[in-house]
Amino acid sequence: MPHMVNLDALIRREDFELVGQVDDSPTQIQSIRATDLALDAMVYPVLRKPDFQRETASWTPEKVAALVRSFLEGDLIPSIILWRSGLSGKVFVIDGAHRLSALAAWVQDDYGDRHVSQRFFGNVIPDEQSRAAESTRQLIQASIGSFVELSHALRSDDVVPGDKMRLARNLSIVTLPIQWVSGTADKAESSFYRINQQGTSINDTELEMIKARRKPNAVAARAFIRAGTGHKYWSSFDVSVQSDIESVANEVYELIFKPHLGPSIRSADLPAGGRGYSADGMRMVFEFVNFANGVPSEVRQDESEVGRRKSQNRAVAELVDDLDGSETVKYMRTVRRAAERIAGNSPGSLGLHPAVYFYSFTGRFQPAAFLAAVEFVRELADKRKLVQFTRSRYEFEEFLVKHKYFLNQIVRRRGGWHRSVAPIHQLYKILLSGCIEGADHEGMVEKLKDARLPIEVAGPDDYEHGRDFSGRAKDAVYLSAMLRDSTRCSICRARLHPRFSTVDHEVRKQDGGDGAPENGQIAHPYCNSGYKEQQHSSN
Repeated sequence: MPHMVNLDALIRREDFELVGQVDDSPTQIQSIRATDLALDAMVYPVLRKPDFQRETASWTPEKVAALVRSFLEGDLIPSIILWRSGLSGKVFVIDGAHRLSALAAWVQDDYGDRHVSQRFFGNVIPDEQSRAAESTRQLIQASIGSFVELSHALRSDDVVPGDKMRLARNLSIVTLPIQWVSGTADKAESSFYRINQQGTSINDTELEMIKARRKPNAVAARAFIRAGTGHKYWSSFDVSVQSDIESVANEVYELIFKPHLGPSIRSADLPAGGRGYSADGMRMVFEFVNFANGVPSEVRQDESEVGRRKSQNRAVAELVDDLDGSETVKYMRTVRRAAERIAGNSPGSLGLHPAVYFYSFTGRFQPAAFLAAVEFVRELADKRKLVQFTRSRYEFEEFLVKHKYFLNQIVRRRGGWHRSVAPIHQLYKILLSGCIEGADHEGMVEKLKDARLPIEVAGPDDYEHGRDFSGRAKDAVYLSAMLRDSTRCSICRARLHPRFSTVDHEVRKQDGGDGAPENGQIAHPYCNSGYKEQQHSSN
């Protein structure tokens, strides 16, 4: 899947003004030139995206390059729709933010990785974002040329290739057409919804987050996905609250999205939450926030669940706007606790190995498996079953690894995201019960089938492959080898993720053990602290 170009920094986002009329100026510009989008131009500094505008990060490098080319060729490009605030004089982009941002990126040579973007994202630029930016730059350089190159071409027409000279001459006259929305801010916002339900429509997550943009779950999700950088949807809160939001956002980002996942799997050091910088990243985070805080979400409902939809919509509607940030911080801390149970090095962390729990046997991240594991671990903690789980963890995970394709089967047959969370969670509970009872793998498979889970034991002959290895097949080979050779926890013997581990005294300090390397062993954080201490206190 190609990485999208993140142009979100090119036009600043600002809280939309809910009062005030359009400016009464008798004349307004009817088009925008490329030069109007330079950093030192007169028009560019007053452009804003309203806070309900979706993130400008949905175009591929090819689409950005095609837009710039179409502009320079004088092709028909839909009008940019703007609204001007009579209070501040700022101009808000109601429709066409991607078009304007793509052109501004070309003018400023910033496709999500240069000066404006670096400042906007606090110098936190994911590798995927940098790769998409450089790919765009190379495409444009090869087929069009940079803005600086074309700007200088007219002065050196004897050394510039013919096609680029033609585009350079076009640059001096082509413009983007503008349409203006007149009236109040309410009218401008309703225009946005109406326009964006046509053509490339807003998906369910985007629409829900736009409508909930001042509610704690949406503010928290936007903070998490960018590690507290980018546009500050929380800028109206007190400075101390802003600091808390950004601090917790960065902590959770480090726990679930680091290291950044490359285009293929070549290391066991996988991020627990998959790719933060992806089309599904925001949805996954929003689901996680809602899930951890018990907020029903429209995104989780099946289309057939009409009765549940009505009751759940009432629950969502009861969420009120967070005026001071206190609820947002509360939501974020709840998410942090959930993340710390499964990842990281805090004493209570089980340090779940992402390759065991969150990725399919072909190396694909499964959001439903992530959410199911979060719920399973929360339930273990609430019911005081963490010790039982740790005693059975080795057999539990050996079964999961041997039957990793069960995850693919459940997601394929029940559907992705929330539809598969409950059956995966049920699988975990049945599996733990079987391990405690001492059931063998065949017995546990029968228990799962008796529960009517959509799984079937498969062998090598049940899958068809071509003569060459596909990318998925290569990932599966690497993932299998890494799981086979994984370091083991010295206490529970289950697989140990390299970043979610601690050094433990084999002979405790209380029993005379010292800090010599010979007395050290590697263990899961919870095995080292909670489980080991529980075992000693019960003896």
